[in-house]
Amino acid sequence: MPNERRIERHQLPYFLRVFNRFTDQPIGYLGNVSDKGLMLISQLPLLVNADFELQLKLPGPDDTVQLIDLNARCLWSHEEAMPCYYDSGFVLNAPPEAYYKLVEALQHYFSFYPLEASA
Repeated sequence: MPNERRIERHQLPYFLRVFNRFTDQPIGYLGNVSDKGLMLISQLPLLVNADFELQLKLPGPDDTVQLIDLNARCLWSHEEAMPCYYDSGFVLNAPPEAYYKLVEALQHYFSFYPLEASA
């Protein structure tokens, strides 16, 4: 029986790569985010109930890179409608403040806010 989702998620129009923090190998792409977890899109199914050490590499000013390290547990993994791609849901364990700032920035960037009326 599927779980009803109660956490608002925000779809991303393009994908940020997600890496294994220790091997620096790409695992997949960030599909959506919430303040408690994320969905990863990969070309291989991921082990459910396994803990993962993930790393996001965000572009910064002047060709710098901001690293966000995440400890996450895979709760589910299933094949997408498009063959050879898998969606996997993760719950995060004590994400750093930088992750919350990323979620907030993405929510703001991809939301439509009414413009102030001009006088």
